[in-house]
Amino acid sequence: MDEFMEKFKTQKYKGAFNEECWEKEFEKIPMFMKKAPSEIDPTKAPELACLQSILFDSEKPPEEQAKSYKNEGNEYFKEKAYKEAIVSYTEGIKKNCKDAELNAILYTNRAAAQFYLGNYRSALNDATAARKQKPDHLKAVIRGALCFLEIKNYSEAVKWCDDGLQISPTEKKLLETRAKADKLLRIAERDIRKKKQDEKKKQVEKESLLNAMKDRGIRIYQQFPSEAEEQEEVAAFSFDGVSAEVFLDENGHLNWPVLLFYPEHGQTDFISSFNEESRFIDHLNEMFGELPPWDTEQKYYAHHLEIYFEDEESQFYYQVNPETTLLKAMQHKRFRVKAGTPSFLIFVKKSPFCKDYFSKRKVCNLPSV
Repeated sequence: MDEFMEKFKTQKYKGAFNEECWEKEFEKIPMFMKKAPSEIDPTKAPELACLQSILFDSEKPPEEQAKSYKNEGNEYFKEKAYKEAIVSYTEGIKKNCKDAELNAILYTNRAAAQFYLGNYRSALNDATAARKQKPDHLKAVIRGALCFLEIKNYSEAVKWCDDGLQISPTEKKLLETRAKADKLLRIAERDIRKKKQDEKKKQVEKESLLNAMKDRGIRIYQQFPSEAEEQEEVAAFSFDGVSAEVFLDENGHLNWPVLLFYPEHGQTDFISSFNEESRFIDHLNEMFGELPPWDTEQKYYAHHLEIYFEDEESQFYYQVNPETTLLKAMQHKRFRVKAGTPSFLIFVKKSPFCKDYFSKRKVCNLPSV
């Protein structure tokens, strides 16, 4: 020994710890490890592989093996390594031991790990499996109730809490969870009732609109002839980010979203609420009180304009008298409402563009609206 120690006066011990690497070296020793690796390579960590084989010796009874996996899973769980914990608990469950309480714990612990990963359905399945093993396993009941709360099945959350309170009437977590679930259940039921009332109200309004149109002889362009699609066609319209819909006002008049096209300039105007008893000229006077910036020739004065609508079926164009009301125009036998909104074309009277435009199209001059 003296000779062995004497030689270190002249040479260093190979592999000795030093100030720079001693912490890393300690991490390689199982006793001093702060965290076990998720996968153990026997060639790189023979000590760990040996310990693992001792812990999970296949010669041991299934109960002992399952308990070892449970303990390993618990260590992972403490470190918040939930995926690794799930693997360990799963291995313990696979042992199919006869200890119902141990199995219930394994399922409940796995449910907790799944829960913290946000896998609420899987967690609920495990909580249910735990209760099959041991119906009065309180932690499984609590975990299941919390899962139902997360997936917004409040009625089942209340039911599971009630089951748990029969086991332990003063359990604080169950009392808190039940109170929260009951409150959310009442809110959800209220929202469902309100939604049904709103849907019923909308249906009544749609039927009123359709009856009003039918009474006035207004026709809807139907690409598909079903009544449901017809209702959808006339219910609403959106233009350039602005949404509008036809509605009956307090005087029983229909108010329509109306599109005006200016083919010569590729421009459009959108009137979100055009009362059926209003005249076209009134809107034109208001819209062209000041000439629009795109009218560089300054010719779009209200009294210089002509109005037309197109009958897509016959491809004829019909002229509309500016002094007429929207209702009278829409009551024309060839007029159809398409895509939920009446549409009209505006031209400058006797302009070269207007003459050229209609020289290539069929115009029905008599009778005009």
